[in-house]
Formats: sequence, C-alpha cells, structure tokens
Amino acid sequence: FPSHDTVVGQCSNPCSAFGGIARPGIGTVFIDGFLGNALTIYCFCCYIKKLKFMSHLKPGDAAPLFTAPDQHGNPFLLESLRGKKVILYFYPKDDTPGCTAESCDLRDNYSAWQAKGFEVVGVSSDSPASHQKFISKYNLPFTLIADTEKEVHALYGTWVEKSMYGRKYMGTSRETFVIDEQGVLLEVFEKVNTKAHSEQIAESLKG
Repeated sequence: FPSHDTVVGQCSNPCSAFGGIARPGIGTVFIDGFLGNALTIYCFCCYIKKLKFMSHLKPGDAAPLFTAPDQHGNPFLLESLRGKKVILYFYPKDDTPGCTAESCDLRDNYSAWQAKGFEVVGVSSDSPASHQKFISKYNLPFTLIADTEKEVHALYGTWVEKSMYGRKYMGTSRETFVIDEQGVLLEVFEKVNTKAHSEQIAESLKG
C-alpha cells in the first residue's frame, strides 16, 4: 500500500460507496503518485477498484505474500507454506449457501488434497469469532483468514464493486488462487463451481 491514513478528505474519483468523501471510521484515504501525479487521494473503495484494474493476477505471477490473522486471531504467514502447494480461496461470507457449499466441498476432499501436497486456506472479511463458528458448525479442517481490513483482498484484487437490486456496494469476489511450492500461481479461478470446486481445480491442473 502507499501511505494512508483515516482522515476527512475529498476523493479524487467519484465514489458511489461513500459519496466521494472519505470520513473517519468509514473510508480510508490512500495517497500515492500514480500516473505522474504528485499527490492523488483515494478513499478505500476507489483505491481498491484502481488496484484491481491495474494489476489482476494471472498464472505465472508470484503469489503476493501476506501476514494476516487466522480464526484464532493469531498471525498466519503465507510464506510458512513455502514448499507446499496451496489452494487459496476467497469467499464472500461465512455460513451462507454458496460459501458453505464451497467450503464443505474442499473439506470433503481435504485429505486427498493433502495427499497430493496441497494445503487449503480460506479468506473472507469475517471476524475470527465468525470463522470459529463456521469451522465448528461444518467441521472445517483448514485455516480461515480473517481479513477484516481487506488488506489481503487488496493484494489479490478480490475486493470489488458489486451490484444488487440497483445498489452498488463493495464486497468479496469469489476467486481461487492455486499456488505452487515456490510461491508462483498455477491457476486462477474467477468463476467458481461452489458445489464441485475440488473437481474443477483437479481437472484444470490435469491440463
């Protein structure tokens, strides 16, 4: 991230989520020098949209490293899994139909993934407490990242503008990133089959 602070300020871009204003406790002002500007100010949602537009990750790219709290509130380092392959899946919300189906499919195939040298890690903007309930309810055997500040989302371009019933808002894009032992992206899934995601991943890796 560039330098940033939570202040009252005018976003340089139109911002449907905050009306163009980044207010304390609501929007974060990001300041950078992109496109030759000496000083450009963005509220959080506009900055994330710009970041998504500028650099969407693709196979062959290095997977961005991060440290973020897990379901226990303990720091999880992606780098700690170097030497293993990783299925890093971003999902919108704990204990909702599509996210539950996706997580349970990965749960049901977790032993098979481990046998192939994979680890599974989920990411959403839910809190550690929410993750703990989700894990307990569905017996999920893998780590869930509590990205409440959306910093991991920003690195992977998965915090995006959505629309429902004509209302625009920011939320998680359901995407999966498959990472090899050296930390390089093998596959990126932007269209996820929530009920058969393991099969979807396995078929893609065969090719």
